[in-house]
Amino acid sequence: MDENTKAKYQPVIGLEVHAQLLTRSKMYSADENEYGAMPNSNLSVITLGHPGTLPRVNRTAVEFAIKMGLATNCHITRDNQFARKNYFYPDLPKGYQITQDKTPLCTKGHVDIRLADGTTKQVGITRIHMEEDAGKSMHLAGEVETLVDLNRAGVPLIEIVSEPDIRNAEEAYAYLTEIKKLVQYLGICDGNMEEGSLRCDANISVMPVGASKFGTKVEVKNMNSFRNVQRAIEYEIERQIALLEAGEEVDSQTRGFDATTGTTLAQRSKETMNDYRYFPEPDLPPVIIDDAWLHRVQAELPALPQQLYARFTGELGLSDYDANVLTAEKDIALYFDELTRLTTNAKAAANWMQGPVKSFLNERALTMSDFPLTAQHLADTIGLIDAGKINHSVASKQLYPHLLENPKQSAAEAAEALGLLQQSDASELEAMVQQVLDANPAKVAEYRAGKKSLVGMFMGELMKLTKGKADPKLSNQLLRDKLEQA
Repeated sequence: MDENTKAKYQPVIGLEVHAQLLTRSKMYSADENEYGAMPNSNLSVITLGHPGTLPRVNRTAVEFAIKMGLATNCHITRDNQFARKNYFYPDLPKGYQITQDKTPLCTKGHVDIRLADGTTKQVGITRIHMEEDAGKSMHLAGEVETLVDLNRAGVPLIEIVSEPDIRNAEEAYAYLTEIKKLVQYLGICDGNMEEGSLRCDANISVMPVGASKFGTKVEVKNMNSFRNVQRAIEYEIERQIALLEAGEEVDSQTRGFDATTGTTLAQRSKETMNDYRYFPEPDLPPVIIDDAWLHRVQAELPALPQQLYARFTGELGLSDYDANVLTAEKDIALYFDELTRLTTNAKAAANWMQGPVKSFLNERALTMSDFPLTAQHLADTIGLIDAGKINHSVASKQLYPHLLENPKQSAAEAAEALGLLQQSDASELEAMVQQVLDANPAKVAEYRAGKKSLVGMFMGELMKLTKGKADPKLSNQLLRDKLEQA
């Protein structure tokens, strides 16, 4: 589709994100909340909805939901009621889902997102409510039957519903990235879309530029990565514009996304969906959030990505790029935060994290929790370089690999044991400088005749002679002094 046609329309996008909570048990029962267990092994009569059984609210799940609400600047509802949402699927054994309808736990919040051009935008949060997940239907290749695993039934969820403030696929991607970072920093969800612990539905419409009334909304489901959400939005925007340009109407539908073709497919019409028949859950009393409970949960909040970003760019003076990279993953951000409290050279710390440290982790498919060195190791290594006791090349190529294999040694101990400490004795270095010059009389003559670039060659020869241990600054000065002597 040509850009001029697309420019006539304004996309309007809202996202619904479901996040599975990392509690030990399910939302309304003591059944284990465990991914990857044998099918239908984490079940009880409560999850199965047997007559006479009574649910009970998971307190930790409530606290996790409150944390997300606080992290997204929401108002916290104090008197929380639960409701039954009725629909019938083979993977929902009770025949209804316990959720929140009239009293979502969190309302009227917002998330700040950072776009590729460096600008920021605020996306409103309509509501965050608590509910339980359904089981999982599985269709095996070549089999006509559908198998049902009910382990996921009853797993705690929060549903995060945004305002229709998103205007393109890039903004949607940035929003999802921020939501994922928040749930990971809070420790309430692992954010793994491939395993289904973070799932997203997109509500998409288009309207003529300048119009005040939104177009007909289409909901797109079945997206298992941020990139697929982006692709689905891009496709759906063009599909709806093409319909309007052809004089046709956009039907209100639920559509699925086919990652193979990059297209959306109609699943059902919104107008014919059965009424969920919400009514108050009679088996659960209200959950009351008093001041003491709310303040305790608030006090437990960790440093969040936006706060660390502000510290890294403000207090430490790092670039937006460095701060974005270093806050992308919680464990890396917290390690770097600790590192910068042990050294005053924040830029060197950032370079070590984005260079040698990330290379080590990527080559071995490890996470920061597997990294063998403490922040003190890196801070001491940076300190040795800054003090002129070792140069960066030797530190990264010899000291750092040695420490990775011998993490019980300190950086200073290892540098001394390996004989890596720089030669900074002026008289000793001066003799070695003279030795290099005496071995290259023709080059000395060329330098003195005006070829000043040869100083690099002399430095290289000196480093070979000292096995890289010569203080670069002092060596450079001694070389120039000697070469300038007639």
